[in-house]
Formats: sequence, structure tokens, C-alpha cells
Amino acid sequence: MKKRLVVLGGGESGVGAAILGRAKGFDVFLSDAGSIKPAYLEALRQRGICHEQGGHSEQLILNADEVVKSPGIPDTAPLVQRLAAAGIPVIAEVELAARYTKAKLVCVTGSNGKTTTASLIYRMMKSAGMSVGLGGNIGKSFALQVATEHFGYYVLELSSFQLDNMYRFKADVAVLLNITPDHMDRYGNNLERYARSKLRIAQNMDKKGCFIYCADDEVTMKYLPEIGVKAQLLGFSQKKEAARGVFLEGVFLSSNKTKLVSMYKDDVFEMLVGELSLKGKHNLYNSMAASIAGQVLRIKKEHIRNSLMGFEGVEHRLEPVLKVGGVLFVNDSKATNINATWYALESMTAPTVWIVGGVDKGNDYGELAQLVKQKVKAIVCLGVDNRKIHAAFEGAVAPIVDAKSAAEAVKAAYELSAKGDTVLLSPACASFDLFQSYEDRGKQFKSAVRYL
Repeated sequence: MKKRLVVLGGGESGVGAAILGRAKGFDVFLSDAGSIKPAYLEALRQRGICHEQGGHSEQLILNADEVVKSPGIPDTAPLVQRLAAAGIPVIAEVELAARYTKAKLVCVTGSNGKTTTASLIYRMMKSAGMSVGLGGNIGKSFALQVATEHFGYYVLELSSFQLDNMYRFKADVAVLLNITPDHMDRYGNNLERYARSKLRIAQNMDKKGCFIYCADDEVTMKYLPEIGVKAQLLGFSQKKEAARGVFLEGVFLSSNKTKLVSMYKDDVFEMLVGELSLKGKHNLYNSMAASIAGQVLRIKKEHIRNSLMGFEGVEHRLEPVLKVGGVLFVNDSKATNINATWYALESMTAPTVWIVGGVDKGNDYGELAQLVKQKVKAIVCLGVDNRKIHAAFEGAVAPIVDAKSAAEAVKAAYELSAKGDTVLLSPACASFDLFQSYEDRGKQFKSAVRYL
């Protein structure tokens, strides 16, 4: 009798899992409480995969041998609770996919910077001629690629939600960039729970693996000793030198003389910080992590250097859009938490009109108070409920106005700006009150700028 695999969620992750399950001979059923996009429906129909949308038929789900759950569905959801009570295993799509590949897995997580760092490592590997796919929380589903392609390596961007439902999964190279408050609504406003979720990236690693982490990150350093990582530990730091890992040499000199020094075993890689294409302190951390990952993967120094010098960044992350009337518009829609927005504001060098707001995830805006006072001349709130933002900044910044669409926000920001200013969309919030996703929010923002 065929093993029955049920997939909850009909997005990129779920459809990929369903296709892989079908390819491995399972009896597959996919269920989505909402609507499934036409392209995904067609992929399911072409392969004869049973599916439903607009609700869950529990009698077709609770008879599963195993369930693959979309990362967006919390463990507290009633259906997931019923599955747990019935003793039915619930796993992540990446857990399923890892069972069916012998490829080496390079895994990247962190509250901020994981898309940039994963993309940079992937670009580095591609330039070195390696057989590599990019997946996880970015690009094509990992499961779909395992079902349809045959890469020797995968670079996987992993969110805490994915890590929560990974059990036997093992990374060969793991990168933890940082741990700052994010998704606190999902973790009961408990930073330790969230931190331990992030640290699951190192579970099951052995001494052949390498765990790359930020030695400057206080939360990481608090909990790292408690989990007993068996892999080789490689830290990166902007504050102190290390016997192995990545550090800065000449940090107190001008930036054109400061060196990034990356040391792995007997291999030393160096380049000037001023040569890095990605600017700002946060991107320096991303470049440091990528450089040591490149060495661990035995990529030639010329490919590491060229990738670090030529990488253009990712869409929706501090992405310059256009200058209109001397005003620069910057799209940082991917900044969905306070820490990401802190780095965005910290990098601003011109008077800034800040577009902020959306679905608050337990934000403490007080962490931005000093930067906002220094950098921000006006605020445009882009969200359904902006009361918390008004309460945090009224009296410190004037004016503060509200907008209910990207077009309205861009128009208001432009009217509040002057030649030489920057308009920064860096919401510090999720997008789901007014937009389908942070990508949708960023694209609508860019479209509105072009129509000014």
C-alpha cells in the first residue's frame, strides 16, 4: 500500500513537495485553505496530483502517514494540533527534500541578511563552475529541484519557520548571521524560543561540517555554548581578531586601508573593505560570512574576490529605484523587522523621508528613536493600523502622515521631500494588511515611483 503524503499549502513550497512526493511514488493529496495560483494548479493537474482549495477536508488529511506543512502555517493552528494529537508526523518541505538528495547542503539563516548572503554564496559557486541550485526560502522550491534536477550542491535560505519542522535534516555548511527580535508574535514574545529555533540550523551536524556564525551577535553568543555544536566553529567579527574565521585588520584606519581577513585552516583570503560591492556595516557582515563559506567550499580566491566585488545585491533590499526631481527613492521592502530597518536608516546619508508600517510583529520602535531623530525629516505610515508608529514618533518627527496604498505613500513622500533628499521604504513590518507579500509591496512602490 502506498504511503499517504498530505501537503498543507499550495504555494511554491507545497507544490514542490507534492511533485517530489508523487515522483517518489506516494499517494499525494494537497490542501490549501485559500486559493492556489493558476500556474501551481496547472503543475498539479499535469501530474495528476489530487488537491483542493478554499478549505481543508479533514477526513482526507487526518488519514495521512506524514504531512508536509507550509512554513506560514503555525504549529498552533487547530488542524496542526489535531495532526499532533493523532500522532501524525508534520515536517517541512526542506526536510522531505533532503531525504532524496546526496548533494552537499550550504544553509543560511538569520533575522536579517540571509537572502543577500545566500544569493552571494550561490553566485560565488556558480562563477566557480560548481553544479549548484538555490532554494529554501528563495527561488524555486528545494523539493521541486530535487525532483526535477540533479545538482551537486544546494544553497538554502532557511527561515525559523522552516527550521521548526526540520528534524533529521543535516547541513554540511551552516551560516547563522544574527538573531534579533522578529516574528515575536509567532514565538509568544519569547526571544529565547526564537533564538533556539534559529540555532536548529546546526542540529545533526558532525565534525566534518562547518558552522559559521557572527561572534559580535550577543544573542547568538548567549545560546551557542548551550547547544553543543559538533561542527567546526568559524566566527566572523568586526570588533575583534580571530585565530580562524573572519575579522577586520586596521579597523581604526580609513576604510580604504581596512582589510577583510578570512582564515580557514592554512588558507588566508584578504581584500580591502573598500573593494566590496555591498556597502554598510550589515552588508560587511554578509560579505564576511560569504567569504569564509567560499573558502570552506574550496572556491578559488579569484572567484571569491570577483563575487564580492561584483555582487549587485538583491531586489527589495536597499534597492535604489530612481531619482525624481533630485530625490532618490530606495526600496527596502524586505525590511520586515526593526533590526533590518535600523541598518537601512543607519546607512542613509541624506535627509530622509521614511515610509514605514504594515503588520506589526511585536516591534519596539524605541530601538530606532535615536536614528530617526538624526536621519528622518518626515514619516509616511503605510498600513491599516498606524497608531503604534504615531505613538512612538509624534513629538520627535513632524510631519507624520498616513497612506493606504503604495501610490498614496509615494505621492505623500515626494511632496514632503526636497532636492537632495532620500525617500526610503523600509517598513519594519510584514506586508499582509495591504499587500500580498513584501515583494508585492516593493513592486507597487517601484511602479508608483515610475509614475510620478
